[in-house]
Amino acid sequence: MIAELNQLDGAEPRTGVLPMGSGSAVWALDTTRGVIGGHEAGGAEALLDDDERRRASRLLRPGDRRTYLASHLGLRVLLGGYLGVAPGEVRLVREDCPSCGGPHGRPAVAGGGVHFSLSHSGDLAYFAFAGVPVGVDVEGLPSAAAVADVLSSLHPAEAAEIAALPEDGRRAALARVWSRKEACLKGIGTGLAEGLAEPYVGAGADPARVPGWSLSDLPAPPDHAAALALHTP
Repeated sequence: MIAELNQLDGAEPRTGVLPMGSGSAVWALDTTRGVIGGHEAGGAEALLDDDERRRASRLLRPGDRRTYLASHLGLRVLLGGYLGVAPGEVRLVREDCPSCGGPHGRPAVAGGGVHFSLSHSGDLAYFAFAGVPVGVDVEGLPSAAAVADVLSSLHPAEAAEIAALPEDGRRAALARVWSRKEACLKGIGTGLAEGLAEPYVGAGADPARVPGWSLSDLPAPPDHAAALALHTP
């Protein structure tokens, strides 16, 4: 488990050398910041590519658009630090989907060099970087109604574990399950296309073992859960 997170603030980040082997680097960002890694958040669009700008333009709520722009600016700042290029020079592509072969799999850097993952929830963004496929996810606590709606879609063992808890513990348990599962699915590149049942990640204090992946919980603010999945060849 990573004991603490790197914080991306207003200063240019000291990314250092990209972790290799079983190592990873995880960063967190408050997406309401006015300056992110030495760049004005208001000028984020100028550093993004056409696809990112299109995605941002489709977001109708100003808060959602701000979060998207800020998190993608942060991603480019950090990728640029690891790759030794300016944020606007980072070229992003999509890998082929493992399920259908379509061009909507994991986001990646053209030419490789670093694996990364991005997640945001509310005004909080998490980034993970590694030399192997990696997935990160952060989630706010769901509502009680969301717990009831989602329970039947989970792995049967996870559903049973959550249902066995006192009602006031179920929201946090679902947040743990959701962040762990999303981290794995982002690392694999399928997302939620194949549903929520697999892989089994467990609802307890420690994640279950997932074949081919090292799964760990990350530090998170109150009322949040976060997880990291790192491929283990």
